[in-house]
Parts: sequence; structure tokens; C-alpha cells
Amino acid sequence: MDTDVPPGHEPSGTALLTDHYELTMVRAALHSGTADRRAVFEMFARHLPAGRRYGVVAGTGRLLDALEQFRFGDRNLEFLERAQIADAPTLEFLRNYRFSGDIWGYAEGDCYFPGSPILVVEGTFAEAVILETLALSIYNHDSAIASAASRMVEAAHGRPLVEMGSRRTHERAAVAAARAAYIAGFATTSNLRAGYEYGLPTSGTSAHAFTLVHDGERNAFAAQLDALGPGTTLLVDTYDVTEAIAFAVELAGPELGAIRIDSGDLAAVAREARAQLDSLGAKKTRIILTGDLNEFSIAALAAEPVDGYGVGTSLVTGSGAPTCAFVYKLVARSDGGGPGPLRPVAKRSVGKPSRGGRKWAARHLDEAGFATAEVVTDYEPRGGNGSRPLLQLLVRGGEIVAREPISAARARHRRVVSELPAHALQLSRGYPAIPTVFEPDRD
Repeated sequence: MDTDVPPGHEPSGTALLTDHYELTMVRAALHSGTADRRAVFEMFARHLPAGRRYGVVAGTGRLLDALEQFRFGDRNLEFLERAQIADAPTLEFLRNYRFSGDIWGYAEGDCYFPGSPILVVEGTFAEAVILETLALSIYNHDSAIASAASRMVEAAHGRPLVEMGSRRTHERAAVAAARAAYIAGFATTSNLRAGYEYGLPTSGTSAHAFTLVHDGERNAFAAQLDALGPGTTLLVDTYDVTEAIAFAVELAGPELGAIRIDSGDLAAVAREARAQLDSLGAKKTRIILTGDLNEFSIAALAAEPVDGYGVGTSLVTGSGAPTCAFVYKLVARSDGGGPGPLRPVAKRSVGKPSRGGRKWAARHLDEAGFATAEVVTDYEPRGGNGSRPLLQLLVRGGEIVAREPISAARARHRRVVSELPAHALQLSRGYPAIPTVFEPDRD
């Protein structure tokens, strides 16, 4: 039995993080006898966001965690019965639901391109279709954030980036965004829950309110330095930046860790701040810029004496592309339950066609190790000779087999980005960095 908690407030479980129509399909499939047909679903994007040249896969680890918790508890089932969403056979199916199939996917942190089959779910129709909304909601969000974050990291040219978007999005989305940004190369996050759940390094300075609550800027700085030491970061643009820097160095000495500037003409203020810090002997004090930055403003600051950036709103909204527009489509199914051949199926909707048949993918590299194409086939590639298979087995027979630390996804992303051709990293509008090639069926 579930613990004694108010209806609708179960402490865990992800099964109701789904759409009503998933259960409509399960209920009808149980009625028609097609629920047990073997099925293959694929998740992919028909296109990249306008002007983007590559996307980044993120959310794999979160999906695996969510899959483990995808259980319909007693209170879930009572709600579905009371709302007449599920009949008796459907309730029985859901009560015993445990995904027992296989899932393949691109490794987290890898790049994707239009048509890339980044997730392949194999199982019965009923057990696979019910995962559609969960998979799409996780991947569409996390991959959008990681894709934007990767562009920002490239624009920063090695200068560290702090993720600080928690106050600009949903409280749980903020945690997922911090994780995705870290995979794509952000150095730290301001979100403590992300630090707790995923072991991400956290950092934080202070707000203007801290300065305003004190009797003068000097008193505010003295209090922060007394509590945190000279290595702290002082916010210097509450009143007058020049005066604030003078106070900061006077109180902390030349060992002051950093200053943060959050407003004004950031390029000009940064230059003036650097000159003043150097003149006061604080040559090692770093300058951190914040204030509605995105990849374009970061790139514009490349020549300025800046040591790092903090990014919030633009990051957690995908820098104008808050979703990847991934879709989850049935591409093959059997004619009956149990073993047997799978027939390709595809929709022919105008503007929204799909490609039938279970697919595999490999990234082809030239002799210098740069990617030249995403090649999608109807057979599993062997790899070698400049070809890297992209789909990895994540779940076998319902058991998760490919968990990895977030550090592995972060390191993978750096490797994969280094494989992309140089034009992939340009911020100007363009087409996907490499083409997606669908090889004809060998039959």
C-alpha cells in the first residue's frame, strides 16, 4: 500500500507525468488485442531550431531514473478509475506495469542532427507507447538547454560560465537545466538542489539587496569579506562602480578574488574596471560579467578583459529555442503477439512524414577525424574505418545497463564537439553542420 498521504500528493513515482491520450491508446489497444504486438518507437527531430548547426543530447540519465520510478500506485489507480480514464482491464495492466523491453539511445552529451534516431524503444505496443510523453518531456527540455549551453561555452572561448537561471524558470526545470548546462560545459551552477542531486559544483555571490540592507557599500563589503574571506566575489555596480572597486580593494587588499558587474555597457565597464584593479595592485582579481547574457553577447565580449560569465534567462529558455521539437513515432510492429517479423510502418501526413523501419546510425569521420555525415541505416553498423556507431544499449529486458556519471557525459561532449567541422561552431545563421544520409534498405 502507498504511504498515508493526501490524494494527489504521492511522494514518488513518475507514471502520471504523462498525457491522457497515452492511456486512451492503451485502453483501446487492450480492447482490440493489439496491446501485445511487438513495436519499435523512435525519437528524432525533423529539423534543428532555425539557424542552429548542431544539437546536443541531454536527459538520458534523467529518463533512466524516471523509468525506474514509472509505477502506478494505488492512489494513481484510484484517480484513473474515479476519472473514468481507465477501465478494469486497463487498471490491471497499469497495476502490473513494468517496462520489459529494450531501449537504445545516443550517449548523453553526443551531438544530434535532423533525423538522428536518438532514442529507440522496443517492447510491446502498450508498454512502449505509454513512455512517449515522459521521454519527450525530458529530452525536449534538457537537450534544448544543453544545445544553447554548448553554443555559449564555445562563444566563451575557455572562460568559465556559471549557470544562474533558477529564478527564471520552474523550480524543477531549474534543476534539470543546471544538469544539462553542466554536461555542455558550464563550470558551476547557482542551484543548490542540482548540487545536491547531481554533485554539480555550486557558486554564488550576493545580490544588490545585500548591499542595500547595510549602511553603505563599505559596510556591506566588510561584512561579506569578514564572513567569506578575501577570495569572495563582490558585486560592485549597486551605486558607482569606480568607487565600489576602490572600497573593495581597500578592504580586501590585492588578494580580492573577483568582482561582479551586472549592468551598464559591460564591455566599457569591464575595461575601466580592469585598468583600475591593476592600478590598485589587484592584478589577479577576476572580473565576472552577468546581466541577460546570451551566446551572442558573450561572443561580442571576447576581446574584453573578462574572466567569466554568469548566464540565467537565456540559458534556461534555450536561448530562443526552448524545445527541440523531438517526436516519438512508431516505425515498426508485428502482425501479432510474440515473436515474428516486424513490418515497417510510417505516417504520410502532409508536412509530418516519418520513415518506417527500425534504424541505426553512425557518424562518419574523415582522415583528420572531423565529422562528415550522420549515416542512418536499417542494419547495425560495425564501426571502424572512420565510422562511429551512435546508438548504445541503455535498457535490456527492462533492466538499466548503461548508467554513467555525469562527468562521463560532460567529457564526451567535449570530445564530440572537437569532431565537428569548424563552421559548426559559428553563431551566424546556417544549416546543419553535417548532412543526415539515409542509406537505402539493403533488401
